[in-house]
Formats: sequence, C-alpha cells, structure tokens
Amino acid sequence: MLASVGIDNPDALFAPIPAEFRWPTGDADPYTEPAMSELEVTLRLQQLASRNINTTTHACFLGAGAYDHYIPAAIDALVSRQEFLTAYTPYQPEISQGTLQAIFEFQSLICRLTGLEISNSSMYDGASAAAEAMLMTIRQTGRTKILLIGAIHPHTSDVVHTYLEAQNFVVDVLEATAISQSAGTTSFVKSPLVTQFAPPDHLDLTPYAGILLQRPDFFGRVGDIEAWTKAAHSAGALAVLSCDPISLALLKTPGEMGFDIAVGDAQPLGNPLAFGGPYIGFLATRESLLRKMPGRIVGETIDHEGRRCFVLTIQAREQHIRREKATSNICTSQALVALRATIYLSLQGQSGFVDVAEQSAAKAVYLQQHLLATGHFAAIDDTPFFREFAVRVISQSSAYRDVLQRLNQFLLTRGFLGGLDLGQPGTTHSILDLPGVWLLAVTEKRTKAEMDALVVACSDFFEQTHARQLTNPIPKGGGGDQ
Repeated sequence: MLASVGIDNPDALFAPIPAEFRWPTGDADPYTEPAMSELEVTLRLQQLASRNINTTTHACFLGAGAYDHYIPAAIDALVSRQEFLTAYTPYQPEISQGTLQAIFEFQSLICRLTGLEISNSSMYDGASAAAEAMLMTIRQTGRTKILLIGAIHPHTSDVVHTYLEAQNFVVDVLEATAISQSAGTTSFVKSPLVTQFAPPDHLDLTPYAGILLQRPDFFGRVGDIEAWTKAAHSAGALAVLSCDPISLALLKTPGEMGFDIAVGDAQPLGNPLAFGGPYIGFLATRESLLRKMPGRIVGETIDHEGRRCFVLTIQAREQHIRREKATSNICTSQALVALRATIYLSLQGQSGFVDVAEQSAAKAVYLQQHLLATGHFAAIDDTPFFREFAVRVISQSSAYRDVLQRLNQFLLTRGFLGGLDLGQPGTTHSILDLPGVWLLAVTEKRTKAEMDALVVACSDFFEQTHARQLTNPIPKGGGGDQ
C-alpha cells in the first residue's frame, strides 16, 4: 500500500501535522517502533486497560443521565447472534421480517411504558429525541417559539438549542419561580435548583408551539406537573415530557398526565454505560401526530396468504419523499441498541421491572438519609425524588472550592465512583454552576453494605479534612483555596 502511494514510511502520512503535536505525551511513535506479535499486543492492551477505573472494580454512584443498572447475561448472548449483530438498515425491509418484528415489539413496549398510542422505531439518543419532539410541535402548530421549563438535563437543553436555533426558531428557558406580578408582567428569580412544577400566574404560552419538561428532573426530583399540560393545551401549544424509562414503572405515564409527546433515553434498559454511547432515544406520541413524527414506524399486517407479517408503514425520510416534507432524524433507528432494550423489558417482565424501580427508589432514599445524618450534607429541598438526588456540603470544608473534587478522589481510593460535582470548573452550562452540590444516583445494583461504606468514607474524608484545617489554618484575609 505504501508503494502504491509513493512513500516509504507511514509517518509521511502525518506530515501535514506539526511534529510536536503528533505524539504530545512523549510516547514513541508507534509507526517506527519494532513490530509486535499478537501475544505482545494483547498483553500491552491489557496493561493499558487495567489503568481504567470501571463499574466492575468500583461501586458506582454516578448518574446524571447514564445509569449503572444490572444487565442480564442473556442480552449480550442474544444480540451477538449473527442475524442481529450484522443487520443494517434494510433497504428492502419486508425481507427482514425478524428485524421488523423486533422493532415492532420495541415500539409496543415504549407505547405501554409511556401510555401513548404511537412510537417510532427509536432515535439517536434522548437529547436528539427531545429536539425532534420540539420540531414536531413547530410543524403541528406553525408557531416558531418553544419553551424549556425547569431543571432539564443540560445536554438535552444544549441539543435542543443547537437543533432549533440553527433553523431560526426561538428557544426560551424558564428555570425560575415567579415572585411578583405588576402591570401584567412577571419577575423571576433565576435558580436552577427551583423546579417549576406549576405555571406561574400571568405566564402567556400562546406564542409557543410547545413546552418541554423533564420528570424526574436533572436533580432526580419528581413533582406534580400536570398543570403544565392543561396550561399548554389551553394556549394551543403541545406539551412534551422527557422522562426516565425506569421511573415509568412507578410514576404516572406521560399519557395519563396529558402530555402529547414523550421522549427519553433508553440506556437504562439493558444497555451498558459504554463511555457514553451508543445509546438509544425513544419518542412516543398521540396518533393524531403520526405524520409529524420523525423516523421509521413498523406496522403489523397480513400477507396475501393471511399470515402475520410486518412492514414499514411510515417512511418520512429524504430517500422516500421530497426533502422539504421529510421528518427524519439524524439517525432514524438504533435497531441493535433498541433490541437490547426490548430483550431487557421482556426478560424482566412487569413484576421484575417494577422491582428494579422500587429498589432504586428505596435505596436512593436510604443513602440520602444516611448522608444527611452525618451532619456534613443538607438536602437541596424536600421534593420527592427517584433514584437520584442532590445534596449540598455544609461542613467546614465547604469553604474550599474543590471540596467535592477532593472527596471524589478520596472515594476512588475506597473503591467508589462518587457523585457528580455540580460546581466542577470547566462546565459550560449554568445549571452545573453549583459549588458544593453533589448529585448521586443509586440503582438496584447497590447493596446496603456499599451504601453504608460510602457514608463512612464520606465521614472519614471530612474528619481528615477538618483535622488538616486545625493543623494548618487558612490565613486571615483569604488565600489558598478559601
């Protein structure tokens, strides 16, 4: 291959890149190192992999959108079958009856979870599903503004802004509580820790095509948000809910609460953390919005011999219709990842699925109560939560900006992946600019022994930190990390 392109050394392929930037870590150039055998390469890769900290070596209390739920072994065995693993977008889809049936079952399960009539075959992830749902509201109403309400996951918010603002639509954000009204106007206090469970007085929703809420919200909180659907519908707008699929085992479904569209990320349904992906988005809606929905939809019918079969009933993609009429998503089907979710739900069954949700909810409450009992943390409010909760550091160590970073580093030495530091430097979204606030998630995998040990480790950390403060007091006038 080198001879065919006229070079003697693969390093010449990188000539356009300045030499000082090619291997910035100082490692030897792998293209000029001696060749390695397969055994040597395997050992080297194992050595590198052993440097990772993962959920098999550390108990994970980190969530914020990706959750460490147990994955039954049967899932990996089944999705690794050749007919599933090698399948690609079927351009003659009716030939692929097995793939179509798997997608049909996924759609059916999502409809059952959300309480809505129609689901598509899956989407790229939960964030893009939310953005596509807001575009649906614009197509349906003809309006050009949408409203994001409350503590929505910052990644979801960012993707919605990117999608819609690039098309010259307006994205407004309401993450505050009304405090005063005068002359028909409303003043707000901006605070990401305030959940907007009910519409403020005098808030006019008539300019908006749709509203987007999240339940549980970014902080895991669950509130009564049904008033928002009534307010949206009375203003001629659509209501969209971003929801966690596990929570739907216990909470009211979006359909029961009057939402028109439900979206979310199905990563918790049998999909590994996998360094952030690939994940899978779901989108379900009312039947009246069928032709405004992006992606593919598999339907059930009978063939000319009367046998049950499956077809693509809606294909609103550029390949099939005029581009200006298309509603396709950036990725119209995550079929293999959706299959994992389908197998997961089928294996768990209704009772098993409810058990996962109940364990996650109960264990999160247990951990929060025991952390508060240490005297080093306070709850951000008294709103009920599901699986995830935020606490604020209240000990003397909270005078240090990096207290939670140091706590998480300490926990690593004790065998724990701690929660998310919401005041961590370098974050780009206002909702994360919360120094001293710690977001933790608890799934059914966490044991009482692990949670008790985490609480003890936190107490040890603050006691050691306090002892260091007494030994090396901070100079008056501020300094260091004060």
